[in-house]
Amino acid sequence: MDIAKKINNLVDNLMEDFGGCKTIDEVKLNEYPEKEAIVDILEKLLKIVYPGYYRNKSYKVYTVKNNISMMLEDVIFNLIKQISIVLKYSPEYENADSETIAEKAEKLTFAFLEKIPKIREYIETDVQAAFDGDPSAYNKDEIICTYPGLFATVTNRLAHELYLLNIPLIPRIMTEYAHSQTGIDIHPGTTIGKYFFIDHGTGIVIGETTVIGNHVKIYQGVTLGALSTRGGQKLKNKKRHPTIMDNVTIYSGASILGGETIVGKDVVVGGNAFITTSIPEGAKVSIKNQELMYNYDSSHPVERKELELDESWYYNI
Repeated sequence: MDIAKKINNLVDNLMEDFGGCKTIDEVKLNEYPEKEAIVDILEKLLKIVYPGYYRNKSYKVYTVKNNISMMLEDVIFNLIKQISIVLKYSPEYENADSETIAEKAEKLTFAFLEKIPKIREYIETDVQAAFDGDPSAYNKDEIICTYPGLFATVTNRLAHELYLLNIPLIPRIMTEYAHSQTGIDIHPGTTIGKYFFIDHGTGIVIGETTVIGNHVKIYQGVTLGALSTRGGQKLKNKKRHPTIMDNVTIYSGASILGGETIVGKDVVVGGNAFITTSIPEGAKVSIKNQELMYNYDSSHPVERKELELDESWYYNI
């Protein structure tokens, strides 16, 4: 059998399989959001948030005002288009006519863009928190240009405002793009206060209904998650994830779970702690009776002892 015939047979088999009424069979031309377009919108929004750091070489203009004006026009046009597509996922607009959807998409686009000064206010505090909290940061330019935690946080702050406007899909596409770039998974529904700092960051997961206060610092591998997902869709719109109050530090590998779990002000959570109940303010939480084990030979004896949890332990990461 020649290659052409094999290809034709494969196509016929696939076409037959496509008729099986699966969810993944559905074809809606021009009715799905374009991921590439949304990522492009996000990248232009970053240029607007950081006008001096992410220059747009596409526009041959020499003033910040003109550059911002041209990027805004681009963002407005494309965001209206993408919102018009995703609004059909909302029951309210499922059967709406195109004119109604276009008007709503325009209103939502401008409502979102009006939030950018507020977003920038919060991002300024995030940059300061990173600089204050990381002795390896030599300047703020380094933080803005290289820190994955800040990129994930900025993306979340932008996506969160879209989420609050009840815009489907687009906020999640933005945060999942940041997830793919950084290994940091923050749901756009997460509410984050000022001076938020993610150090290192890889493997962090923060769920939809998490609430994070001001001056919170989180290290790699932390999970702020739901206590159980067995309820599935029955748990939608319920508080499933923890609340983290002000001035909390959570070290690597810690898991804090449950919608009723509140971590009080000034708490320090040690690495690998597993928490499912509320923690009173000012507490320091760590794994009890950790023990260090050494392999050694008789010519090089090594003492075996429990891990000492002294005051400095919490800050030597």
